[in-house]
Amino acid sequence: MFAASGSAPSPASPAAPRSRRLALGVIAAGTLMIILDGSIVTVAMPAIQNDLGFTPAGLSWVVNAYLIAFGSLLLLAGRFGDLIGRRRMFLAGTAVFTAASLLAGVATSPVALIAARFLQGIGSAMASAVSLGILVTLFTEPRERARAIAVFSFTGAAGASIGQVLGGVLTDALNWHWIFFINLPIGIAVLAIAARVLPGDAGPGRKGGADVCGAVLVTAGLMLGIYTVVKIEEYGWTSGRTLGFGALAAVLLAAFLVRQATARNPLMRLRIFRSRSVSGANLVQILMVAALFSFQILVALYLQKVLGYGAAETGLAMLPAAAVIGAVSLGVSARLNARFGERNVLLAGIVLLIGVLSLLTRIPVQASYAVDLLPVMLLAAGFGLALPALTTLAMSGANEEDAGLASGLFNTTQQIGMALGVAVLSTLAASRTKSLEAGGRTTAEALTGGYRLAFAVGAGLLVVAFAVAFTMLRRPERRAAEGPAAATQAPAPTAAV
Repeated sequence: MFAASGSAPSPASPAAPRSRRLALGVIAAGTLMIILDGSIVTVAMPAIQNDLGFTPAGLSWVVNAYLIAFGSLLLLAGRFGDLIGRRRMFLAGTAVFTAASLLAGVATSPVALIAARFLQGIGSAMASAVSLGILVTLFTEPRERARAIAVFSFTGAAGASIGQVLGGVLTDALNWHWIFFINLPIGIAVLAIAARVLPGDAGPGRKGGADVCGAVLVTAGLMLGIYTVVKIEEYGWTSGRTLGFGALAAVLLAAFLVRQATARNPLMRLRIFRSRSVSGANLVQILMVAALFSFQILVALYLQKVLGYGAAETGLAMLPAAAVIGAVSLGVSARLNARFGERNVLLAGIVLLIGVLSLLTRIPVQASYAVDLLPVMLLAAGFGLALPALTTLAMSGANEEDAGLASGLFNTTQQIGMALGVAVLSTLAASRTKSLEAGGRTTAEALTGGYRLAFAVGAGLLVVAFAVAFTMLRRPERRAAEGPAAATQAPAPTAAV
């Protein structure tokens, strides 16, 4: 970090509180920009299709191209951030994402837009993979770290809702191009400030573990696996294409794990999974994110397709959820973690989220927002409890040299959970809808029945997540003395976090 005189201190020297706050702000802004981009596009899809002439199948690639690049490169980008420096990786990723946003905004053909979205996914992976790693090495005091992670978690939890509002407003008031152009001033500002306030952390370079073979295996395996999952709705679970590609992806990922166990300089040190906090938190995240896809996406579809809301109205209807998530994650989550421990706060958050999806299993065709939906939005406060606690637990078992890897792993499991949620819940909802329509139900009744089934399955996934968290995170791990990332978790439930 740069001192007041403009000279850079050594990586070991403590950063000034103001510099740390600026660093947190710039990481949160960069993360929010990326999260917004993921949700802002969904609202503008009909306008994009009409303007560029996408086929219905081709339109899905506006989302899939981004998701495949993002999800498959997170683990690789996180490890490379440890090797070449997390600050350097964050800056490079933000620059790539900003440039790709310009290309997406000026796209005049489906091919150009899909290519730009794939490039956006690459930039997002580079920046997102190291963000948590930077935070846990910047904020070494437990209470400060808890607050920093609460801010970071808020950007992820509330960003989707804010993106839906912003996407609807920009598309209605201007045109779909502006959902990408809005990233330009944000990206440029993030780059300018991050270059001055993020700490320099030159890694060991290629000699520290640039396992090229492992990189090829994990990237190919994740890319093929995510592609297979997002296409399940089109081809079905038991088709030869799904089974064949799924098996090949599993073989590639298994070969990657074997390679990591035997390589001299592995890309991913398997010792990271020895931590129950890391393993358990990532498994819980897969289940949670898969379940909560139904809240983030299917509720928006219900509002538009059943209740007849417009794009901007849908975003505004979900805004209370963003507000309560922000109030809880920024206002009380750090104090609750300090008093009761991350595990207990995580369990309480999951209980609230089970309540969210349980209420949604009873939504009527003719719903009243105040009676049927507003209570759901307010119970979304469970996001604000669960996500900061889960993030802290996921980073607690990594030492400083593996912080980027742990960050990349946490983001990777998030994308895997999202892809599984899309595949499982949307497929079940569509199948149930078709069955009800065949039985003579109206379109609105059939859609509502399909969404109810998806919400019920999502609630079941959250029950499993609760059981995993209760079992795997039962006893807190002791902090290691070897690095700041190991100090994430308090030594006892009543200690300050």
